[in-house]
Parts: sequence; C-alpha cells; structure tokens
Amino acid sequence: MDIILLERVAKLGQMGEVVSVKEGYARNFLLPQGKALRANEHNMKAFEDQKAQLEARNLESKKEAEALAGKLDGETFIVIRQASDGGNLYGSVSTRDAADAATEAGFSLDRGQVALTAPIKELGIHDVIVTLHPEVDATIKLNVARSTEEAELQAAGKSIAELAAEEEAAAEFEIQELFDDIGAAGMDDFGDDDAAPAADDADTAEGSDED
Repeated sequence: MDIILLERVAKLGQMGEVVSVKEGYARNFLLPQGKALRANEHNMKAFEDQKAQLEARNLESKKEAEALAGKLDGETFIVIRQASDGGNLYGSVSTRDAADAATEAGFSLDRGQVALTAPIKELGIHDVIVTLHPEVDATIKLNVARSTEEAELQAAGKSIAELAAEEEAAAEFEIQELFDDIGAAGMDDFGDDDAAPAADDADTAEGSDED
C-alpha cells in the first residue's frame, strides 16, 4: 500500500514522502495513529494544504520532546524482580515495566515509547531506548534487582557475580569461625582431662610416702 507520511517514521521516511508499506502495517498502525494517509490525489492535496500547520506542530512537539529528553536521558529506574542465585530472572522485564517504573518516578511514558535493544532476562543494569518524538530519543537505565539493597550495590558498580562471591566468602568465613570455636572448645576439654590424671598421680605419690 502506498501512503503519505504525516511525520518522520523510523526506517520509512520523512514527513511528506510517499512510501510503500505492507497493508497490515498501514491499517493497524500508521493510519489509525495519524502518522500517514493513503496516497491518492485527494489526500495529496489535503497534505499540501496542511503542510505548514503540520510542520509547525511537529516543531513544537519536537521542542517539548527535547526538553523532556534533557531531563530523562541517563536516568536510572529500579525494577524489583525474583531471580535465581545466578542472576537469571523468573520471567523477563517488559516495555510496560520500563514505562511504569519511569512513570512512578514522575515521567509520563507509555509502553509504546519504549524499545528494548534486547530481552531483559538477567539481573543488572540495562540500557533502554525511549522514543519521545520521531526525531528525539532518550536512553534510560533499568536497574533490575531482587531488592532495593541489591539495586544500590549494583548502582555502586558491583555485579551479581561479585555479590555472589562476597556472600559465598562470608558464608565460608562463618563456617570457618564455627569450626575454630568447636576446635577451641575441644582443646579446653582435652586440657581438663589431662589435669585429672595428674591429680590422681599426686594422690598416689602421697599414699606411697605414707607407707
């Protein structure tokens, strides 16, 4: 299907261009969202009549998007999820999760503005692209952790592997301390047993002298 773009659409073209797309893409996305018109003589004339207005509206929305991008770009949002000790999530983080996390922090986003560069299935800090305008993107970070405490450690630069290694080392240290305590207690018991025979020997010696 041939359409006239009413705004810039990534990988398709700029405002005013006539491009060919799959009919389903046009019917389900571009046309209902007001991003394009069917390419025919009537719509071409309508576009030319509205071109100046469309360009002015696009410029205004672009400025607003750039202002928001200046505040949003580089921001980090925490997403709490359950995961294995190895850091693998029980599920995945969706575009809705990203939009909800940003919205809770005071930024109004919807899932349609969020693009994941790759599925998020592990704990850690992940970059996410947010499209605020056809010509304006921002990059946010999602700090995916099992708790806010873990998220703070990740924000400080510690990976899940490092955190796991620290926990393992701490557990080994506690076990070693327990064995040391048990060993020390055993030595004390052994010392008491040695003292008893010595006392018996002394009693025996005194008995011999009396004889």
